[in-house]
Amino acid sequence: MKYLCLGYFNKEKMDVLPKEKFDAIMQECRVYLKELDKSGHVLVDAGVAQEVKSLRLVDGQLQVDNGRFTQMEKMIGSAFILQARDIEEAIQVASLHPTVQVGHGEQLGWEIEIRAIDSFEMKE
Repeated sequence: MKYLCLGYFNKEKMDVLPKEKFDAIMQECRVYLKELDKSGHVLVDAGVAQEVKSLRLVDGQLQVDNGRFTQMEKMIGSAFILQARDIEEAIQVASLHPTVQVGHGEQLGWEIEIRAIDSFEMKE
């Protein structure tokens, strides 16, 4: 079964980090990302930029906004898809991710959400 994992962070807390501190934390993340990759369960791994655009229909017309989610405290910083037997194995594998391994993550509001994927098709 496949699982979508979304890594969240607290935007306000991340935005006030000095660049040197941010860079050091991101460097620490690389070690854990390598371990996660070695698990063999990761199908897709993506770091997500903070720029957000929202698309929706309003009175039958496409409306593009900067995204209401940019105003929220928690933002998505990563997305990855795992292959696992069940949710318990997905939790075990996702627990290798830097979001829950890097010590600073707790103070920065990092967390992972895991959702089973009902349908999945890779497009080329």
